[in-house]
Amino acid sequence: MCMDTLKRSAQKLKKEINVLAVVYRDPRTPWYARLFIAVILAYSLSPIDLIPDFIPVLGYLDDLILVPLGIYLVIKLIPDEIFTEAHQVVAARPEDAGISGWWFAVLIVLFWIFVAFFLIKAIWIQKN
Repeated sequence: MCMDTLKRSAQKLKKEINVLAVVYRDPRTPWYARLFIAVILAYSLSPIDLIPDFIPVLGYLDDLILVPLGIYLVIKLIPDEIFTEAHQVVAARPEDAGISGWWFAVLIVLFWIFVAFFLIKAIWIQKN
């Protein structure tokens, strides 16, 4: 029973990630929401996590909390009609809603460069 619940949650999360990809491509989406969506997509689809998955419980906790929280915040930043239309696109043509290979790779690389830059900057500031 617990495994079925997790599978359903994972499928719902995957659908929401596809909806975010459609919302990102919508020209009516504000720039700040696009930036936030890019971070959420990069983090959720990246094989690198802030807390590695091999750490019991905590490894999956970041995925179960951070990604849905990010999706919730994006929903608050975007007009309802954009999200409604994105859900309709994903329901009608799920194959068109995903993220293409090159865009996914660029997104992940940029995300981790961004994270590394701020970590290095924070360490550098503390030493000086």
